[in-house]
Amino acid sequence: MGGIPEVRAGDDLAKLIAAAEPGLVDGDILLVTSKIVSKAEGRVLRAADREAAIDAETVRVVARRGTLRIVENRQGLVLAAAGVDASNTPAGTVLLLPEDSDASARAIRDGLRDTLGVEVGVVVTDTFGRPWRNGLTDVAIGAAGVRVLDDLRGGTDAYGNPLSATVVATADELAAAGDLVKGKAEGLPVAVVRGLRHVVSPGDEDSAGARALVRGAADDMFRLGTSEAVREAVTLRRTVREFTDEPVDPGAVRRAVAAAVTAPAPHHTTPWRFVLLESAESRTRLLDAMRDAWIEDLRRDGRSEESIAKRVRRGDVLRNAPYLAVPCLVMDGSHTYGDERRDTAEREMFVVAAGAGVQNFLVALAGERLGSAWVSSTMFCRSVVREVLSLPSSWDPLGAVAVGHAAGVPRERGVRDAEAFLTVR
Repeated sequence: MGGIPEVRAGDDLAKLIAAAEPGLVDGDILLVTSKIVSKAEGRVLRAADREAAIDAETVRVVARRGTLRIVENRQGLVLAAAGVDASNTPAGTVLLLPEDSDASARAIRDGLRDTLGVEVGVVVTDTFGRPWRNGLTDVAIGAAGVRVLDDLRGGTDAYGNPLSATVVATADELAAAGDLVKGKAEGLPVAVVRGLRHVVSPGDEDSAGARALVRGAADDMFRLGTSEAVREAVTLRRTVREFTDEPVDPGAVRRAVAAAVTAPAPHHTTPWRFVLLESAESRTRLLDAMRDAWIEDLRRDGRSEESIAKRVRRGDVLRNAPYLAVPCLVMDGSHTYGDERRDTAEREMFVVAAGAGVQNFLVALAGERLGSAWVSSTMFCRSVVREVLSLPSSWDPLGAVAVGHAAGVPRERGVRDAEAFLTVR
């Protein structure tokens, strides 16, 4: 659609569109580039530093490579540079996306109804790159009067096969088709689609708008870039002490073990072993034996029965977990020097490597959305653990890891300033 003048802050887009295309009819769909919406809404910002504008519009960084940032912006969209655009705007300024593109689409739709008396659909579009695909395409970032998703689940295909996962992003398909007409440099900010009246929703049926196209965090398997995913998994690694009854997927634990055994180790050794207690019987047998040994130790220390009972209750985190793992250290491949100082250092190297494996294990569990708690108690009764679990005498248990689905949100971790832990020479 041509004939739309340069848009400025405060302009009524519905009236500009109506003047350029007075022949709109019921059932038409307008595809409106976000740039003119932003200009009309005064979303032009004087910014000598585009990076500062991107920072201001960013909710979280999804991925970063060099100066390029893929971020989630204030509208919940994941895109490059938070949608801050320095093209098609005067030098020294940048364009921000509309604050609420669905509301912008509704305003245009209502304005056209008032001006021309027509019932149309409106899609506000912007240009995105896409994961795993080269090239750019337009997608819907705002919508009104349009069925943005066509849910075909529950139906059948041409061969009678049930459709269980097919939800078509109709608004995105419209946006991409409109870009073939508008182009990127032709100065055509609006396209009209005619003949798809069944896609236009009367009344308030479109209240979800284009926001319905944004995949929620819980369903997003690709929420982060590689380095950001690693950092988030480390951050998510929290000690969880209360678990639900939901069973733990043994495959998830084995994937965590696969991550654990990539830790560095001395002399090209593999000093890690993981004993997985997947049956309730094996967990109860181990924890009962450990409890009895602990009580015997405490009595030898002269503790009162009340004190002993209180301390024993602290071990409930292991007893209440639906899954336990016991990481063990093995010294296979270690060197013996016959010198106490060097032999002690040799063992310490292996302990550090085993600890790195345990940390990998805990972080990988967090990446699997499993809660965990490392409890050191098996280190105080290694002989008991070896006997109950029938482990070789050369295996040294390094605590136990309770694994399960967190029963609640862990308490906020106190902020630690990394500078407080640094010494620079």
